[in-house]
Amino acid sequence: MSEHNIHTTEEHGHEEHAALDKKKIWQVFGILLVITVIEFIIALVIIPGGHMSQHVGNFVYIALTLLKAFYIVAYFMHLKYEKLGLQLSLTVTFIFILYFITLMLIEGGYLHLHMSAAA
Repeated sequence: MSEHNIHTTEEHGHEEHAALDKKKIWQVFGILLVITVIEFIIALVIIPGGHMSQHVGNFVYIALTLLKAFYIVAYFMHLKYEKLGLQLSLTVTFIFILYFITLMLIEGGYLHLHMSAAA
C-alpha cells in the first residue's frame, strides 16, 4: 500500500526547477527592471520631446508589456518548466484571445462611426 505514495524526482520534474536559482531570479528581475525603465523613458522623455508619436509609443508599450508578461509567466509562474503541450495550448489560446479582442475593437470602432452618423 505504501508503494503508491512513493514520489520520485522524475515524476515531477523537480530537477528542472533547480535551474531557477537566486542568480536566475535576479537576472529576470534585472530584465524586467530594464524594460520598465525603458517604458518610463519613452513616456517621460521621448514622447513629450516629440521624438516619437503617441501612436507609435502605444505600439512600443504593448510590445514591451508583452515581453514583460512573457518573463513573468515563463519564470515566476514556472511555465518554462512545463511540458511543450501545455505551453503550446496556453500560447495558442492567448493568441486567439488577442485576435478576438482585436476583431471586437475594430468592429466596435466601425459601428461607432456608422451608428453615430445615422443618429
